[in-house]
Amino acid sequence: MKEKIKEFILSLGADDVGFASVKDYKSQRSPDLQTIFPGAKSLVVLGYKELSNCESENMQIATGGRLEILEFARSSNYRAARFLERELKAKAKAMTVPPSYPLLMSYETRGTVGDVSLRHAAIAAGLGNFGRHNLVIHPTMGSRVVFTAVITNLDLVSDPPVSKRLCTDCNICVENCPAHALDEEGKTDDMKCLKNSQPYGIGSAIRFWTKFAEGTIEEQKKMIRDVNFWRLYQAGFIGFQYFCFNCMKSCPIGQ
Repeated sequence: MKEKIKEFILSLGADDVGFASVKDYKSQRSPDLQTIFPGAKSLVVLGYKELSNCESENMQIATGGRLEILEFARSSNYRAARFLERELKAKAKAMTVPPSYPLLMSYETRGTVGDVSLRHAAIAAGLGNFGRHNLVIHPTMGSRVVFTAVITNLDLVSDPPVSKRLCTDCNICVENCPAHALDEEGKTDDMKCLKNSQPYGIGSAIRFWTKFAEGTIEEQKKMIRDVNFWRLYQAGFIGFQYFCFNCMKSCPIGQ
């Protein structure tokens, strides 16, 4: 059954796929999978190679590449789950896990904790291991990889883990992080990272609209004519507008 699933997913254009039993998936911060899907037994994890757009200094081009891979990944995720439920004829149930939004926005999570940790799922499915930058390094794609997953009640055995440590501890990712979000080994300072990589995210929106509400009519007119508002507006319907891909693009593994 695993071979049949893998063959179908690779035919969609995904670059790799791995399988993890729920008992091998371990994420300290994300909720128990049974609270999401009672009866869940396995995760099918899909990997997609990040485009070379991430190398561009033009952030519109770099972000555009990420948006395209996310759109493709969502489509592949749906088709993979549909295949499990409709084609295998094994009374399977499947739930998709998105690559990003929607996620829980709360004071506790600050929008930085996924309902399912795709990084830990990928490791449990034998698709890589953690690097110094706390991203998953894939054996062939290196750090330039995005993951999605499908949770299912099919009882699928985990693929073998990647036993060899793939990170070379060159520290290039640490040295190239403009926000110093990786200074403490084994931890990413989410707030430092987000302020730099998503400068027009929710924090900036809250600050803008708070100042707008307190301003005079003339100040408000000036604010909405400012380029800062234009960028907030664009980020509002894009959902993502990354201004940094350094940890991913600077890592020499897989380049």
